[in-house]
Amino acid sequence: MKRVELNLLESKRKAIIFLVIAFILAAIAGILLLQKVEELNSDLGRQVEVYVANTNISSREIITPEAITTDEIPRRFVRDEHVTDIEELYNKVSVVPLSKGELITKNMLKDATAVTDSNHRLIALLKSDNVFFDEELHTLDRVDIIVSHTFNGKPETNVFMTDVNVAKVARNSEEFVGIQVEIPFAKVTELIHMQNYADSIRVVKANVGQFAGDGQLIEQGEGNEQNPSENEEAQSQENEGSDNKVKQNDKETKEKNKEENKEKNNDSSE
Repeated sequence: MKRVELNLLESKRKAIIFLVIAFILAAIAGILLLQKVEELNSDLGRQVEVYVANTNISSREIITPEAITTDEIPRRFVRDEHVTDIEELYNKVSVVPLSKGELITKNMLKDATAVTDSNHRLIALLKSDNVFFDEELHTLDRVDIIVSHTFNGKPETNVFMTDVNVAKVARNSEEFVGIQVEIPFAKVTELIHMQNYADSIRVVKANVGQFAGDGQLIEQGEGNEQNPSENEEAQSQENEGSDNKVKQNDKETKEKNKEENKEKNNDSSE
């Protein structure tokens, strides 16, 4: 009986030892696992939010806040071309179609003002011996292009294009050197031909409005409520009034001369 009890105690002691060893080994395994996870996290870095398409985005479509969302990737995999700041998407379009969930990268993006129409092209007009600018221009300005050239041996100066959109401004060390204009594709060859062979190209800023006395911009046509027919009628009345005034002056001059001649004749008879 005593031998049985001793065997039970020995078995119990061995079981306790095995349990302690098992707990120690489990603790060591847990510590090693945590260390490995920390190493992986330090290697990969923390999660960084990048912008992806929330819906299908067509090519040359302006990117709106509703069309994008964020996804997280480890910092280790973040590249310079990834978009991490929403400001980088402001007033931008994608030059390629984007599917929902697709990462947006900077090399896909262009300024919206640079590609507003798929049928338009950007042509650079830079200062040169035959290209002149009357003043420094800015993006979204409108310009007229005046061309001087010799045609059939006769010098001519013509308005080549009017109200052309300035898509970009070119600078060299903050110095204004030219612009890129957005023109229809049909006009591209004509403008390039003029750049190559015209004697002079002058770029002047278009007058898109006038300022009222309070500093507010008034679009052309506002501030004058008369329609064209009323303007013509007013001009006609003004011209008629001027003609009547001239006739009246002529009549008065004739009468004055007649009276002077009459006085001279009376003096002579006396």
